[in-house]
Amino acid sequence: MDPISTYEYDVSVIIVAFNVRDLLRECLQSLLAECARLPPAVRVEILALDNASTDGTSDMVTAEFSNSPVPVRLMRVEVNRGFAGGNNFVMEKAVGRYFVLLNTDAFFHEGAFGRAIEHMEANPDVGAAGARLVGRDGSWQPSARAFPSIWNDFLTATGLAARFSKSRIFGAPDRTWADPNEPADVDWVPGCFLIVRRDILVKIGTFDPAFFIYVEEVDLCRRIKAAGHRVYYWPDVVVTHYGGETTKKMRSVTFSKSGSQVSLWRMRSTLLYYRKHHGLQVWLSRWLEVALYTVRRIRNSGSADPVRQERAREAAQFVALMRQAWQETQGGRISPPPPWK
Repeated sequence: MDPISTYEYDVSVIIVAFNVRDLLRECLQSLLAECARLPPAVRVEILALDNASTDGTSDMVTAEFSNSPVPVRLMRVEVNRGFAGGNNFVMEKAVGRYFVLLNTDAFFHEGAFGRAIEHMEANPDVGAAGARLVGRDGSWQPSARAFPSIWNDFLTATGLAARFSKSRIFGAPDRTWADPNEPADVDWVPGCFLIVRRDILVKIGTFDPAFFIYVEEVDLCRRIKAAGHRVYYWPDVVVTHYGGETTKKMRSVTFSKSGSQVSLWRMRSTLLYYRKHHGLQVWLSRWLEVALYTVRRIRNSGSADPVRQERAREAAQFVALMRQAWQETQGGRISPPPPWK
């Protein structure tokens, strides 16, 4: 990404879509309504990437948003580049002073977009920031989080973080001990909504393409902080994020093919992250997951309860997936070529 001295737009909103045509329509409609609430002097461009969709996403955008009051630029790629690669592709072409990364299932509450811009203007030491995320039903979602560590992963995987959520020690991974109404300097914020200064990305680079999906925003926030900038959480920037509810609906004792694929992707990215930032601790990350799933399998395998038997089979499959992820990434050293299968 080449530096530029002047900016054609104040904000470039970047949306990467893969086979979510109807959700993208809803997202764009909501975003345009929010853009209309901005002061007239704020110049915004919207860049939507069709990330190799097969559901008519590009045709929908062309037919319904070509004449929008805020320009909607449609881009297409023939191969799914994932979250990191897709956003990188668009960021290379965006010309805003701020980049706003927005998931297709993320929707601003009234005035939130403008407040995010105002906060960035008022806090030049903040390199990137996130919002207060809520589900469709208004329930809180993890919005300001601590960097992964073996300890934090253990707390999450064992359920201790959820059981003792108000403890500063056990509630550390998702900062569940903190008042969600208080702004805070944090480690990282989820990528479903992320506002970042373009000039910082010029300096440190965009997403690491090794992460096809998962952990890419964690890595980016880590690099932003390493460069001397702050990552902030602003509770008055409220964004409804459907993803949390989707995850709840997908929870099942049945280990589906899609669930297996998603788990494999997460494991690959976790190993890549630990190798990159923690070196040999990648072995501990692998051991932790294998040990916990092995204990779960042993605890449930002797039961006559069909639900517990299914849990035992699922745990065994998770162990096999971690072994597969370890082999495919060579212990976190290489990233499988995109698109990940």
